Amino acid sequence: MSRRYDSHTTIFSPQGRLFQVEYAMEAISKAGSAVAILASDGVLLAAEKRITSKLLDIRGLAEKMYKIDDHVAVAVAGITADANILINYARLAAQRYRYAYQEPIPIEQLLHRICDLKQGYTQFGGLRPFGVSFLVVGWDEYFGYQLYRSDPSGNYGGWKAAAIGNNSPNAESVLKSDYKMGSTDMKMARSLAVKVLAKTLDTTNPSPDKLEFSSITLKDGKPVYKVFTKPEIEAILKDANMGTEKKESSGDI
Repeated sequence: MSRRYDSHTTIFSPQGRLFQVEYAMEAISKAGSAVAILASDGVLLAAEKRITSKLLDIRGLAEKMYKIDDHVAVAVAGITADANILINYARLAAQRYRYAYQEPIPIEQLLHRICDLKQGYTQFGGLRPFGVSFLVVGWDEYFGYQLYRSDPSGNYGGWKAAAIGNNSPNAESVLKSDYKMGSTDMKMARSLAVKVLAKTLDTTNPSPDKLEFSSITLKDGKPVYKVFTKPEIEAILKDANMGTEKKESSGDI
């Protein structure tokens, strides 16, 4: 029955479903996991790296995390090419706002613009939904540290902790049970992120080569975006008592 209604994004099924949007969400559920955690002194992003080849020239760039402006960053799950279009759009919107008003764009206003674009791709013929979900984190002077999650339909919501990608239901189950409202600092957030990603990766010894971390914190009253290096990730794993075994790490140069 669904084959009669899933060839166009603008056609509802008799059950009131848009199958193309649901298919986009299914593509996201098979992508690498990403998690974001709101802490009292910052906001943390962590993600699973799928490309771990020794031949890859990464040059310090994260695979699933992107800086939009000095005060806002995103983690993505889904089709990277689709994410690049939205990220470029978000960067342009942030700079236009800064040029017009001489101040950083509020986080939710930026997300609203992104989601308006995503929603438009579910409403007009000849288009398909963006096959990517975002975890948007940042800080502004109006609401402080913030975390939002958006999906291909253009819907979004604010969260204290959220996960997207592969095994996200399991990840959210860990977050619900272990996240402490109002008392989680960045150190606790890093340990919790390691525990969540270990759950999604189905391993007790996650490798630093398969993880990436970034954060937004305040320094001298200004937001600072930081991508963690491999030694820093190894230290996070050690603090979380999930360091890799010597046998596993010795052959990875």
